[in-house]
Amino acid sequence: AGVCVGDPVLRTGKPLSVELGPGIMGSIFDGIQRPLKDITELTKTIYIPRGINIPALARDAAWDFAPSKHVRVGSHVTGGDIYGVVTENSLIQHKIMVPPRSRGTVTHIAPPGHYNISDVVLELDFEGTTEKLTMMQVWPVRQTRPVAEKLPANYPLLTGQRVLDALFPCVQGGTTAIPGAFGCGKTVISQSLSKYSNSDVIVYVGCGERGNEMSEVLRDFPEVDSGYPAYLGARLASFYERAGRVRCLGSPERQGSVSIVGAVSPPGGDFSDPVTSATLGIVQVSGGRARALHGRVRAAALRPAPFQVFWGLDKKLAQRKHFPSVNWLISYSKYLRALEPHYERQHPEFPALRTKAKEILQEEEDLAEIVQLVGKASLAEADKVTLEVAKLLKDDFLQQNGYSPYDRFCPFYKTVGMLHNMVTFYELARHAVEATAQAEHRVTWATIRENLGDILYKLSAMKFKDPVKDGEAKITADYAQLNEEMQAAFRNLED
Repeated sequence: AGVCVGDPVLRTGKPLSVELGPGIMGSIFDGIQRPLKDITELTKTIYIPRGINIPALARDAAWDFAPSKHVRVGSHVTGGDIYGVVTENSLIQHKIMVPPRSRGTVTHIAPPGHYNISDVVLELDFEGTTEKLTMMQVWPVRQTRPVAEKLPANYPLLTGQRVLDALFPCVQGGTTAIPGAFGCGKTVISQSLSKYSNSDVIVYVGCGERGNEMSEVLRDFPEVDSGYPAYLGARLASFYERAGRVRCLGSPERQGSVSIVGAVSPPGGDFSDPVTSATLGIVQVSGGRARALHGRVRAAALRPAPFQVFWGLDKKLAQRKHFPSVNWLISYSKYLRALEPHYERQHPEFPALRTKAKEILQEEEDLAEIVQLVGKASLAEADKVTLEVAKLLKDDFLQQNGYSPYDRFCPFYKTVGMLHNMVTFYELARHAVEATAQAEHRVTWATIRENLGDILYKLSAMKFKDPVKDGEAKITADYAQLNEEMQAAFRNLED
């Protein structure tokens, strides 16, 4: 800013880099890591004036540094070793590590105390060369941080949203795309992830309208616009490739993961928008066959699609006030097989329940066309059961009120319990209808609705259980009791 024609230009000899260290958490930066909050406090304006130059991380802030008990003078350290900890806030213990390219013998380590990020807290000697380290590292933005080993992702990223956790789960270290038109609820899903997901750190990256929508969580962001360069797809893919679960460099041995969830707002909800297409890589060619989405078949990208989970938001669902407006017919997750061992250990009955729920929803979609032609009354009784249970699933399981204390976050045990009771009701109702189809006293859907009205109400009311007030033990017991009541009611109905 403030550069004029004729001004001298000097090379720094360094690539575009960012500062990493204490103070980075909770801050708001622009695209070149200018601290927007600090600039606002200094200039008393929402704009960035010409010539302003403030370091990304405050040099005068003092941090309480505690050296590691396992690192002392004479210790041999290498890149990634943790030699100290700084309590950055009430949630984050910021681990201070040896830079990836550094190694040597410790000749000095600072005692416990308050230091700023410019103070030398560690000195190393390697083959006669002394290196002084501070709590800050400067790292090129285009270069991926090195790791010891990349590991397969095998633990779910729990969002607290039933439709996502149950039907289309992501993993810690996975990549997810959330395309949807304006008003479909991308911001609410993003906020739910930041508030309730099983993550330690949330980093919002937004530009343009997405940056404006993030203001409720962060602060006001300036509007920026950009065209669509030819290298957009490659740049996005290289960004998504940074997600994953890894074994970190150095000691102590530890694992970590980075999950990337990309929310895209295509104009008019058109998934052929350049940014959306580049983010999704919607069509993948396998064995010479192309996959079509929304009736369009597009040419395959030269590289594999960078994402593994697709949460497609539907404008029609949003207009009907069905939130989260995730379309269960076009969304998918490629992590189901990777998560099977986890489900087998924690909830062995869950995979079968999820499969049955998807079958019910798909069958309901097929039956909807028949209903439009000949009416619901002409359907077989078993098909009527499918339609009604699908409606129960859509209205009371997939739909969720993000602003209610009882339903803004749904723990996974509650999700499994609700799904188990609804699928059990479906199977019992189908069995009752089919078993008495040739009997003198047939059981029809009308009979079930008339005699089991209280059971249907309790199924709809399962979502009103508050995880905070009621707790896991009580909710699980209540759901089990409801299951027993269903079993007894259907036995009495068939008798």
